[in-house]
Amino acid sequence: MKTLAILLLITSLAFAQSASEWKKKGDSFEASGKTKQALAAYENGLKKSPNNSEILVKIAKQYGDMMPSLGGVAKKKAGRKSLEYSRKAVAANPKSSDSHLAVALSLGKNTEFMGNKEKLKASREMKAEADTALRLNPKSDYAHHMLGRWHQEMADIRGASRLIAKVIYGSVPKGSFQEALEHFNAARKINKRRLIHQIEYGRTLAMMGRDAEAKTEIQKGLNMPNREADDGEAKARGRKTLNEI
Repeated sequence: MKTLAILLLITSLAFAQSASEWKKKGDSFEASGKTKQALAAYENGLKKSPNNSEILVKIAKQYGDMMPSLGGVAKKKAGRKSLEYSRKAVAANPKSSDSHLAVALSLGKNTEFMGNKEKLKASREMKAEADTALRLNPKSDYAHHMLGRWHQEMADIRGASRLIAKVIYGSVPKGSFQEALEHFNAARKINKRRLIHQIEYGRTLAMMGRDAEAKTEIQKGLNMPNREADDGEAKARGRKTLNEI
């Protein structure tokens, strides 16, 4: 009976927490890299405030952050959940830069499960969402990053993918390594702590044939401490590029 009473007390206390209190708990877990605990806290917050775009964005992010540690069906499911909640965030608050950015990021994370045609369709939406995010918040480093990735990929498009892109976009997308470089540079100026901006800046230099500069800039990124869930993947891309130069 005593154990049951304690459980009921804990449940009642949890129920009493407000959405903002649950979000604060989630933020604390997220900062400590405890993605599952953060997700649980944000989900509790969402129950209190179902149309809270900030919490919806956070939930989308947790599912995306889980992906590197998952495999197969579980990874794909997490990717779908990330996109689902990011779209809900936009529906809840179309004027939120973070909501539109969440869609762009989630689309990017889901491309590994797509064929070439589907990837290119997603890339069109990803760019539109990143453009909107940057318009709503010119200081969004990740919006610059996503636009950099778009230019990076479109500048390198070739073969059958180029023909598919012409059909989807109406013409061959004008991706530019120089514009990619400028977006990554803007991103790293806004947020110097995110190594992903630094590494992609270096990788773009490598794509432009500026190997000596690329090595220096990528190494700077590799020397930075991991702070976010996808930093390991970013460093793996950086090392791969260094090995190919």
